[in-house]
Amino acid sequence: MERLNRFKTGWFSLFLGMAAMLVTPLSTAQAADSDSFETAFDTVLGTELRAPRAYETPFEARIASLANAERGRIGVAALDLSSGQSLDILGNQPFPMASTSKIAIVATFLEGVDRRRFSLNDKYPLMVPVPSRKFDGPVAPVRAGTSLSALSLIELTLTRSDNQATDALLAAVGGPSVVNDWVRRAGISDWRIDRDIATLVRDDGAIDPATTIDPRDSATPLAMVQLLSGIYEGKWLSPESRAVLLGAMHRCVTGKRRIPALLPDEAQVAHKTGSLHNTSSDVGIIHTPDGRAMAVAIYVTGQGSRGQREARIASIARAIYDGYALQNPRNYRKTASR
Repeated sequence: MERLNRFKTGWFSLFLGMAAMLVTPLSTAQAADSDSFETAFDTVLGTELRAPRAYETPFEARIASLANAERGRIGVAALDLSSGQSLDILGNQPFPMASTSKIAIVATFLEGVDRRRFSLNDKYPLMVPVPSRKFDGPVAPVRAGTSLSALSLIELTLTRSDNQATDALLAAVGGPSVVNDWVRRAGISDWRIDRDIATLVRDDGAIDPATTIDPRDSATPLAMVQLLSGIYEGKWLSPESRAVLLGAMHRCVTGKRRIPALLPDEAQVAHKTGSLHNTSSDVGIIHTPDGRAMAVAIYVTGQGSRGQREARIASIARAIYDGYALQNPRNYRKTASR
């Protein structure tokens, strides 16, 4: 409770930071009148940032303070799957998914397994990138590599964020448009992928996500939490396929300094990380000692370095965990952080 009592709303700083953030994309309009500036501001970020947002609880204000955007946009969404309590900071703004999109790619393949289009024993070749110059064509060239079972490809995709394995699964289902169709049929909007991972990585760095919103290969934090919670609740996949997906996310070996870093030892995390130019993210399900679960999506841009972005993710994840624990105490236990 002491941690929450020391919060600073930070929203005025967040507002000033977001306004300052827009100096670069709006530099050509600096001579325009105030109405033109406000119109441009609304076009890029939406009218909800034109005035401070009132948070109902110190818990929400604490998260807003940690997600201060003075050094780059930070998007957060969380849902306590036991109580239904939710929160978000810039939850409706698109952020680069990077490798967090791999959850939906795997889910699309597993739906094919459930419909008997595919089998987990089917073998597909790794998609190995062929060297090419940035932006040299809409799709980066790849060659077929070693063939592995679909189950092995899923394990590599979700536990080690292997790009070649991901692109093998993406090619098997039919490409980004098929994954987008699965997400839409699941009832999720504000989520899209446009490129395979080889192309995404090859052309990375053209846009700074801390100052510019690129709708390609993006999702809002709220959309990602909707995806996570639906998978966890078994809405779209068979129990067997759900177990494959969440099991691999539990075995994730990337992002040890992100969501899991500051959580109590008893907390368990099934998650997927993402990293591209000037952006780091982590999304997943946090399990508490008494059996509760919360879906969390944290997207961080800027902040000066990857290490500082990871530290933001870790502190936000711990604050979310503590906040839900205080609001829904039950049998949460106070333990030392990792």
